Amino acid sequence: MNKIVVFGAGGRSGRAILSEARSRGHQVTAAIRAPQNHPDLVEHADFLVQADAMCPGDVAEAAAGHDTAVNATRSAGTIAADHLVKLNDALLSGLTEARVARLLVVGGAGTLEIAPGLQFVDTAAFPHSAKPRGIAHREALQALRASSTWVDWVYVTPPPAFVPHGPRTGAYRIADARFLVDAPDSSAISYADYAIGIVDEIELCRYHRERIVLTR
Repeated sequence: MNKIVVFGAGGRSGRAILSEARSRGHQVTAAIRAPQNHPDLVEHADFLVQADAMCPGDVAEAAAGHDTAVNATRSAGTIAADHLVKLNDALLSGLTEARVARLLVVGGAGTLEIAPGLQFVDTAAFPHSAKPRGIAHREALQALRASSTWVDWVYVTPPPAFVPHGPRTGAYRIADARFLVDAPDSSAISYADYAIGIVDEIELCRYHRERIVLTR
């Protein structure tokens, strides 16, 4: 059994990861900034704690005694390009203090390549409203790659078509960082199947300090 703390557990990907991990017998803690807004999470997690992922002290307190942390936070609206860099820095600082050695980050599809040197976020096909988040995810991934952090991180990117209410088929594959421009839906994955891949990686520890892509 792993002890897993999920930051941003109130969101759709966070909830899917909580449910998948708990169904396999892992102990799960849902860490969110405003627990009063998500009272139903007590049904999906062993523990529900208040924690601001941007505060290293909160992160350290929430993560203490756990084996693995998951960053499933989702910043809505327009955010600064360095917002997710700061968020991951706070998480890494808090996890180091708590001596939690592993972090899985729910990534963004904007960092996927559609041609050599051309990322999805830089194309007209990328949703305009999501562009600030896409750029912030790119900055965050670059910062993780340049980091000398003690924490063993994995940045887990979904495909462009990430389906909230799709079925749990149990099927996924780990792909490279490219997708077909003319048929992006061919790689679509449900949140439930993405959560399977996340929890598999928590259990198996196959990747270290790198980005992986979970797709159908």
